[in-house]
Amino acid sequence: MIGFGDRPAQVWFCGVKELREENQRLRDENNRLKGEQGKPDIKALKFKGELSNHSSEKERETPKKHTKTSKNESIKIDREEILEYPRSELPADAQFKGYEEVIVQDIKLTTDNVLFRKQKYYSPSEGKTYLAELPLGYGGEFGPGVKALVISLYYGLFFIH
Repeated sequence: MIGFGDRPAQVWFCGVKELREENQRLRDENNRLKGEQGKPDIKALKFKGELSNHSSEKERETPKKHTKTSKNESIKIDREEILEYPRSELPADAQFKGYEEVIVQDIKLTTDNVLFRKQKYYSPSEGKTYLAELPLGYGGEFGPGVKALVISLYYGLFFIH
């Protein structure tokens, strides 16, 4: 039997382990007194056989089926186009079998340039001209729609000039 002096090696290794644990406890206490944190107590990993069988374990192991619902029923169609296949590229015996529908969503920005004709009156007795006011939001050369779009782009998309 291997040993040191009159003690076997196993006794020495147990003593070293105890000394290391005590040393770590003293270091943690020293750090705590200094206002620091000690070494974290990390638990050993459990193997699959050692895991406790919780009710959520079975739910986690079986994947849930995800069904994607179609949005096409709720999309408003603005226009419809028929795309024809070039007849010159078809074989002579090709038969028409209907259409395959594809919905493409897009946006169209249109202009709304308005010429306001403001009524203008002049009073000779008062020597004063009276001019109709622009509607609320229409000051300057740009309307409220353009102003709102610029503000949305600037703050929403970080778009600069």
